Amino acid sequence: MNEHSRTTQRIAVGSLFFLHGLCFSTWASRIPDIQQKLKLTEASLGMVLFALPAGLLASMPLSGWLAARYGSSKVVLVAIISYGLILSFIGLAENQFELVLALLLFGVASNTVNISVNTQALLVEALYHRSIMASFHGLWSLAGFSGAALGSLMISKTVSIPIHFLIVTFFIFSIAAICSFFIPKAIKKKSKAPLFVLPDKSILIYGVIAFCCLTCEGAMFDWSGVYFKKVVLAEKDWIGVGYSAFMGTMAMGRFLADNYTTRFGLKQTLLASGLLITIGLLIAIIFPKLLTATIGFLLIGLGVSSVVPLAYGAAGKSNKVPAEIALTAVASIGFIGLLIGPPIIGIVAGLTSLRISFLIISFLGLCVALLSFVLKRDQD
Repeated sequence: MNEHSRTTQRIAVGSLFFLHGLCFSTWASRIPDIQQKLKLTEASLGMVLFALPAGLLASMPLSGWLAARYGSSKVVLVAIISYGLILSFIGLAENQFELVLALLLFGVASNTVNISVNTQALLVEALYHRSIMASFHGLWSLAGFSGAALGSLMISKTVSIPIHFLIVTFFIFSIAAICSFFIPKAIKKKSKAPLFVLPDKSILIYGVIAFCCLTCEGAMFDWSGVYFKKVVLAEKDWIGVGYSAFMGTMAMGRFLADNYTTRFGLKQTLLASGLLITIGLLIAIIFPKLLTATIGFLLIGLGVSSVVPLAYGAAGKSNKVPAEIALTAVASIGFIGLLIGPPIIGIVAGLTSLRISFLIISFLGLCVALLSFVLKRDQD
């Protein structure tokens, strides 16, 4: 470890989490403008957008291997700078091919940042001897709001996409350069770290927990507006309230989760989180009115807020495989849920109804709660 205080290292690593979230939300805030600029139809845009998760998925094994072999401090700096640079390339794309290529690289860089910055968070957490992982992810969520607000400002001031993205890229470069002096620099010996390892029982359980939670998150991201429009029958100005409620409590919950986890323990926190997800979804399903559905979505956001950060943190403490490889395994399993969740909801809704789809998602929340008991038996 380096000689800087644990508070300084925490601020530096937290800043990298913020940059990660800011970079992604900056791109997301200008998607409609990019669609208009490149004259993409909805179908074409859908195909283009698939390039980003494709890049994420393709880089899953490589990201953990790089961090394990060369050290997370080196990898996270190269990755976050690359992430910012590719953001500028996205803004400069002049046709669909260039945009697809940029988004593929954007996905690779995003996942490499994700694995390496979470490894950095584990190093800082070890200095505190208590859970602080969720607060790092809270900074990522806070950056999401900041990026969206900045995007709205840039649009209102008619700032072009390339200039907007270049401003953010310069900011990322500047903050990352400062952070490079203060992030944990654990000594990493070059080793023949495997590109992929089969997860052991505990890591597999954390992966399934992440899968269940990220499936729920994906459902909220992609279907909350549709649910409020078609099931809750909210007026036009209120269609987005469910998504806002979910995102708000998810961000808030991440800043509260660490103290709760320190006081009551990991398994108790996962149990409470799973129950909140299930209860929130059931309220929204059984009572599909504006007020009750909004309350339900508030509970869902609070429930999912801490699950993935805690699953990452717990898996990263494995003494059987390097932290980077364990994180990659959990992230890979969880990411499948984020990918398949939204389309499955659409298929089930087409065959039955959207309320039935959400009922299935509520079962995944219950699975998070039940798996907390499996962890207890496995660890006692």
